[in-house]
Amino acid sequence: MRKLSIFLLIILYIILCYFTSVSALSVFQSDWELPEAIDQQQSEYRLVLITQDIDTPFWDAVGRAALDEAKKLGVSLEIWGNYGSHREDFLTNLEVAIQSKVDGIIVQGLDSKEFKELTKVKASFYGIPIITIANDVPMAESLRRTYVGSDQYKAGRMIAEQLITDMGTAGKVVIMFNDELEYYQEQRLAGMEDLLKQYSNILIEHAKTSNKRDEVITSTQDILNKVTDADAFIAVNANTIGAMVQEIGKRYQVSPFYIYTFDDGPEAIPLLEKRMIDGVLRQSPEIMGRKSVELMTDWLKGETIPLDSDGYLTEIHIMKATDAP
Repeated sequence: MRKLSIFLLIILYIILCYFTSVSALSVFQSDWELPEAIDQQQSEYRLVLITQDIDTPFWDAVGRAALDEAKKLGVSLEIWGNYGSHREDFLTNLEVAIQSKVDGIIVQGLDSKEFKELTKVKASFYGIPIITIANDVPMAESLRRTYVGSDQYKAGRMIAEQLITDMGTAGKVVIMFNDELEYYQEQRLAGMEDLLKQYSNILIEHAKTSNKRDEVITSTQDILNKVTDADAFIAVNANTIGAMVQEIGKRYQVSPFYIYTFDDGPEAIPLLEKRMIDGVLRQSPEIMGRKSVELMTDWLKGETIPLDSDGYLTEIHIMKATDAP
């Protein structure tokens, strides 16, 4: 009886093995395919562009181009900004974006301890990639993936070259910059001074201020009292150019002075068009907007790893008052 049971179990085992083999063979010989894995790259990424200023010509151009590129690539992009460069609100927006665990943050760099802590510690903790745009903060201090924007050192040097072309190789030049000098301003200032200091008959005078209009006016008054025979003025921070020109105009005719700045302030281009300043360093905000979204999306998809830590530099050129419409 026991032998019969063992025999039947063996027969049953052989039969099961046979049908299992036949079933497996039919799967591999048929046209049936395993379902494809879900393509994570087809999912919509959520990106945020955070700036210190909105509703300015420069940042409007950045935002429009970024939105167009996001739509083209099928990703979600929100633009968060403030009116009037309120630093605390800007940092709050950055912290909210990190806490919201967005997929990527494109942000105007701010050379401050609070900004660096948010990007280097909190964003890194959540694994959120950061790309700085227009204004950079060194990678070692911010752990940003890359930078998209102008070569600020070269931009400063180009302003100085244009000044020498217009004024000549002798004169007194007032350079106004923030008392809390940010990295992008350091680069611009270095580019200017490295060239101007090659000319022994050019005297450089520094004027420090903040972003507040009344303080820019006070600083301009002070430097006009100190340097009564200035020939030229350069605003390293374009947000100060309006108040500077206004105050100069209260004392003198503006036209004899050589005045220059950059295009990322709201009053720079209007003043150029009115022939109240002589030149503006024009940047490429549209390219910055498109390129930053493209790079962030490529990085999230794993198509561009690593990003170039030195940054992706965009075109710059000098626009003279005679070039303005």
